[in-house]
Amino acid sequence: MSENDDTTNRPLPDRLSVDPNSPFYNAEVLSRDVGIRFKGVEKTNVEEYCVSEGWVRVTAGNAKDRHGNPLTIKVHGPVEPYFRDKK
Repeated sequence: MSENDDTTNRPLPDRLSVDPNSPFYNAEVLSRDVGIRFKGVEKTNVEEYCVSEGWVRVTAGNAKDRHGNPLTIKVHGPVEPYFRDKK
């Protein structure tokens, strides 16, 4: 079994972040092109999600904080993560 086959069979984590400084960052999972459906709508500006708590952090326009990171807003509702790359 190859390394790719192993990641294909694993489910998505309950919580995932695209920020490399976050403890919920996982480069291996993010390399597979994760999609997020929030309240039934495809979202492309999600920075972090949590399925069990039912929220996503989305970017707030082009605004940046004092460290140059995008400002985010936490929005509550049903979260459905999935892999876009169907093999």
